[in-house]
Order: sequence, then C-alpha cells, then structure tokens
Amino acid sequence: MGNRQCLVRSTLARMLVLTLAAPAAALSQAAPQQPLQMEGRLDAIIAHTAGVEAGLGVSVPSGIYVRSGLVAGIGAGRHGLEGRTDLVSRFSLDPFRQSRWAPYGGAGVSGRYRSKLDGGSRAYLLVLVGVEGPLPVGRTSGIVPAFEAGLGGGARFAVILRRGINARR
Repeated sequence: MGNRQCLVRSTLARMLVLTLAAPAAALSQAAPQQPLQMEGRLDAIIAHTAGVEAGLGVSVPSGIYVRSGLVAGIGAGRHGLEGRTDLVSRFSLDPFRQSRWAPYGGAGVSGRYRSKLDGGSRAYLLVLVGVEGPLPVGRTSGIVPAFEAGLGGGARFAVILRRGINARR
C-alpha cells in the first residue's frame, strides 16, 4: 500500500510540473524577452472618503498581449496617510505599437491601507480600462503617457508616465 501511494504522489507531482512548465516554455519561445517597464503615477481614489496617491510600479511581460506587475502608492486621505499595493495584469489591444494611442484592460487585486476612520485596511478586486500614448516623435524609447479609470476600493482615475519599450507596449 505504501509503494502505491508513493507512485501516485510522484505521478501527480510529474503531471503538475509538466502542466506548469509547458505553457511557460511556450510563452518564452513565442514572446521575446522585454525589459522591465517602470512607471510613475498619480491616482485619485474616490470611495466613502477620497484620497490622492503617488505611486511607482514595475511590470514584466506575461506573453505577447499581457504585462503583469506590482504598483505601490502612498498619499493623503481625509483622515491622514493612506497607501496601497496592487497586483495587476494589463491586456493590450495593440502590443506592437501599430497605432499612436492604444486601449488596454486590466484586472487584479488591491490592498488599501487607511485609518479606521476611512474604513481601515482591506483587500479589493481591481478592474480597469486605460489608454497608452505614443513614444516621443522620432524615438524608439522614452516616456509614454497613459490614462486609466477603474474600480477597486472605490472609483479610480490615474495619470501615468511609463517607460516606453521599442516596438512594444
């Protein structure tokens, strides 16, 4: 009985490794490695109480159309200091910069850290839509603007400056 359980466990472990490794290998061959994409942002979050936060983010490619990343922000709310961390993935409708402005959608989770008077610390689902602008004229890299609106612990509106990536979003 012990040998049978070990055989079942090792077979399940191999299946799990193959299930996780095959898509990762396919993605690494399909999408050339792109550098980290840094961003600076200013967010207004309007809920029971409103707040304004400055944030920094970093994202990495998760495929041709998707970039996933982490954003951390800190700012002022009605009753003092507040902050947040977001884990988010963005799906670009124009990953190869074929248009000057390109829409994208995203989803993830957000942790908001506020005083108890502002509702306390909580986790929220995050959904957003945005548009990313063009690279500077005649440049293959540089800073590009983006604008977002979404829901996640309140209505969110953001102005973003991202590092542009040559021939990619």
